[in-house]
Amino acid sequence: MRFIFFLITYLALSTFAFAQDDFLAKQYFADGDFEKAVVFYEKLVEKNPRRTEYVQDLVACYQQLERYQEAENFLNQRLNDRNPYPTLLIDLGYNYALQEKEEMAQTYYDKALDIISKNPNYGYAIGLQFQKYSLLDMAIKAFQTSMKLNPALNFNFQLARIYGEQGNVEAMYNSYLNLVIDGKTSKSNILRSIDDFVSEDAEDKNNILLKKVLLERAQKNPDILWNELLSWLFIQQKQYGSAFRQEKAIFKRMNGSSTTRLENLGNDALDNEEHEVAKDIYSYIIENTSNKITQLDAELNLIDIELLNASTNQLDAIQKKYDALVDEYGYKTQSLQLQVAYANFLTFTKNDPAPAQKLLKNSLELPLSDRGTAYLKLALGDILVYDKKFNEALIYFSQIQQKLKNDVLGQDARYKVAQTSFYKGDFDWALTQLKVLRSSTSQLIANDAMQLSLLISDNSLEDSTQTALKKYARADFLAYQNKTGEAITALGDILENHKGEKIEDEALLKQAQLFEKQKKYEEAQLNYQKIITFYGNGILADDAYYALGELYRKVLNDPQKAKEQYEKIIYNYQDSYYFPEARKNFRILRGDAIN
Repeated sequence: MRFIFFLITYLALSTFAFAQDDFLAKQYFADGDFEKAVVFYEKLVEKNPRRTEYVQDLVACYQQLERYQEAENFLNQRLNDRNPYPTLLIDLGYNYALQEKEEMAQTYYDKALDIISKNPNYGYAIGLQFQKYSLLDMAIKAFQTSMKLNPALNFNFQLARIYGEQGNVEAMYNSYLNLVIDGKTSKSNILRSIDDFVSEDAEDKNNILLKKVLLERAQKNPDILWNELLSWLFIQQKQYGSAFRQEKAIFKRMNGSSTTRLENLGNDALDNEEHEVAKDIYSYIIENTSNKITQLDAELNLIDIELLNASTNQLDAIQKKYDALVDEYGYKTQSLQLQVAYANFLTFTKNDPAPAQKLLKNSLELPLSDRGTAYLKLALGDILVYDKKFNEALIYFSQIQQKLKNDVLGQDARYKVAQTSFYKGDFDWALTQLKVLRSSTSQLIANDAMQLSLLISDNSLEDSTQTALKKYARADFLAYQNKTGEAITALGDILENHKGEKIEDEALLKQAQLFEKQKKYEEAQLNYQKIITFYGNGILADDAYYALGELYRKVLNDPQKAKEQYEKIIYNYQDSYYFPEARKNFRILRGDAIN
């Protein structure tokens, strides 16, 4: 019994001592204290001669200490063992290379490569070891030789990474594409890897190379995969017309099984203000799908595009299109998007909220899910706010908030409660709601809540009568009602009669945004620059820099000035909501490939 106890104690102490040696060896190695690390690695190798990681690290220690002869003796000793691991030959060759004995080094590299011809399965380990020492040409040779001798092996992923390191982008593309063809990895994984080398610039040499490789493969072996990848490339380059041609080819070859890809492309084109291409895509969807909901969504998108530049004289004709869609699709649970779109058109475009309210209240009588009901009530609440029926709107928003507390729809409803209370002048209740929303799961809602909360609290402390804040709330409400000219005038009153007050930068920003809506870009530019000049240390400085950057980039066509604005955010406002987009746009304008 005493012997067993002694044995258990001995084993426990031995295990502890080994673990301690392992920990100390790695710690000293990581710290660059190779003199101490080598002592522990020598112990570890003596006790565990087959543990390759200890062997590798011990050799690395000798080399860091320039004890090349000891490394050579140790490696030769290991190579004389029974069935030595072939990567030791590369280690020995590299040991000679560190001493500038290149011929000796190459001799051992060649010996390692010769082993692959006897056993191709060693190709992976040998290739990785060459790669570890940045011997990339020999790593390529190891992987290629293995694959040639044993076609079941596939090292295209490793080859692609190496070609990328070498800057041989065309070879890298081909290796990645071989992986997709062989079914060794998914298309999405490959696109993530290729994305590092592709930019928005169609004239970028890497973009041109990828297009060339894809077209060559499409000619040699027609496959829907090449259409999909070409479409992806054109989308990265924002060439939506070219992407549409590829998507039509895909749709036809798939026998029209789904319009999802076309819908996504149409939405991308619309988001990027490529309206003519978007119209072509949605029209094509309508003609080529039998799915009524898909057709309806496309029809509504076409109306949205038409409304972008519609004159007052064209509104009656657009209303007839809505009426025609109602006749075709009816008031059903499947056509809620039509009912909401029509109600919003009547209210916010035609300034006729009464029939819109009636329409949505009738729709609420349909058999709806909780989310369907919330969707309609949010829209109805917005229209009631427009019509200054604030209390009725608050009832609907509160019902959603209570029914879907942890849902984004519920959080959106809570924000609308705060916003409506703000329009009413009930600033205290608005603040109560906004405090909860600062931790919203939706970053957009959280950011909007923070902005409105700061607006109320900052301007309540400075002015107990809240005179300027009430004026701002009125101007904001006019903007909500699409009474843009009146809102600009109301904000001008604040800027004239409340100079130097905290509300001034808020009024400048809001007015600038409304100037942009009226396409008065010089006035907007001036307002943004005033915020930067006079309120550069305020909470809206990053908003002004970003808005000004977007104005220079999208409208004024001055990429250099746009880049300067984004750069200010990157260096001075790292915690800004706009930081990710500013960095992305800056890099695009600088010509970087964007991941």
